[in-house]
Parts: sequence; structure tokens; C-alpha cells
Amino acid sequence: MRRFFILLLLASALSGCGAVPSVSEATVSDVPLPWPAEGQSAVEVEGVGSLGVSGDPNPVPIASVTKVMTAYVILRRHPLRPGDDGPLITVDRTAADESYVPRESTVPVREGQRIRLRHLLELMMVPSGNNVARLLARRDSGSQERFVERMNATAHRLGMTDTTYTGASGNEDSTVSTAADQLKLAKKAMHDPVLREVVAQATTVVPGDARRLPNTNTLLNKHGVIGIKTGSGTAAGGNLMWASRVRGRLVLGVILGQAANTNPTAAKAAALEAGGRMSAAVEQWLLKRLTART
Repeated sequence: MRRFFILLLLASALSGCGAVPSVSEATVSDVPLPWPAEGQSAVEVEGVGSLGVSGDPNPVPIASVTKVMTAYVILRRHPLRPGDDGPLITVDRTAADESYVPRESTVPVREGQRIRLRHLLELMMVPSGNNVARLLARRDSGSQERFVERMNATAHRLGMTDTTYTGASGNEDSTVSTAADQLKLAKKAMHDPVLREVVAQATTVVPGDARRLPNTNTLLNKHGVIGIKTGSGTAAGGNLMWASRVRGRLVLGVILGQAANTNPTAAKAAALEAGGRMSAAVEQWLLKRLTART
């Protein structure tokens, strides 16, 4: 049975956001959002707070949304500035061999190929390369298992009490979380300017290969959407962590468990459809209220 409740949480505007129009508490209590009828979801607006949470809050598989934590940990340990491509990283045999693993989302890299860190982040986040996620984990920590320990330590520090990571890519159904927990991560991740740039890219390429690899997030540039990550699997269903900007205000949302136990393609489409409805509705709601107060 679907459980739905609206949380009335107001937070003061972030430092430096004084020019952004305010949204009063009275407007937050009755937000007409098209919450998904299945799975779970959560939405928050910068300087306003939570617009609500829906669904069963128990931890569920999150598939490739996992890669947001992978990218976050990598960039905390190896910070990049905008315009900085970072060090060259050599592709190992494992990542090359995994390039063509069936039933996984991978990108074609070659053993011995040297690729900049920034570009590897693109290959992990834009076309969702599982093999690149595991490569970055090994290069950072010596093994994926050691890197996963760092992921879980970071989740604990962020207060993500219902989250357990068991891999860097999200291919494992044993990696579980909640919409509320992933929203905590989204807020931190979108503070990193390089990560913001990466997840906003519509396409990327493997160095030396002219083929354009599209972003799995087809909501980009619609209703102000600027990221962040899709994820899909048979058990996980379709998942989406999204961010948008409306009149200078950051909107963050997470949708999990759409069309679970169907197939990854249908599940991802369901998550994107739900995300499109939600992002459009939040944009409409914010524009109406922000315009009324200017």
C-alpha cells in the first residue's frame, strides 16, 4: 500500500542567495506534485526545504545511481577545478576485458590506454560505464572492495543510515538505499563544480573513438534539468536522481523502483517518464509562486 506524506520543512536560504525570491511556508504545505504510484521518491528545493516524500521508505536496489557516490568519493580524494582534466590513468586489463560484458552498461576502452581522470568521470557518469567505475575504484584504493569501504564510510558521514554500498558501479542488487538518503548525497554532490559540469553533458566520447556516447539522462535541458544520474535493473527497476534550476533555485529529486521486475530498458523509461512529470510540476509550481512574489 502506497504511503504518502508531505513534510513541512523550511530551511533558511543558502549564503549568497539573497537575490533569489523567497517562497513562504504557506505555499509549501499544498504542493500539487504528480508523485509516482509505485516505488519511492523525494523532492527538495534549495532555500525552501522538502516538498515531500512518497512510497515505502525501506532500502531498495539503486543500480547505477550508485555511481554518484563513486564520483563524489573520487572527487573528494582527487579534487579537480573546472578546466582541470586531472592526471592520466592507465586502463588495466580488467577494465578492457569488461568493455564487452553482456547485460552490463560498459564503454569500450583498451588495455594500456591512458585517459585523464576528468574524462573517465564522464565515461562513468554520461553513458554509465560500469567498467570505468570499477577501474576508478581500483586505481584509487587498490581494490574495489577497499573503495567500497570508503563509499560506506562517506555514506555514514553524510547521515545516510539506510544505505549500503557493495560495489562501485551499482551492478549489484545488494547495493541498497532510499530516496531520502540519496537526496542527502545529491545535495553534497551538486556542490562540486566539476561533477555539475560532468552530469550536465549531453554526450561524451572515448578518446580516439569518434562515436558520440549519449547521456542516459534524456531529461537534460528540459524543465531546467541539469543532471544527475539514471539507474536501472530488473530487481532495482528504474531509478533517477535529478537536479534542475528554476529562476536560480536548485531543485533536487530522487525516484526509485519504477517498473521493478520488468526489464532494465522499460524500467529506465518509466523512471524518466516519472522524473519528467515531477520536474515539470516543480518548475510550474516554483515559477508561479516566485513570480507572484517579485
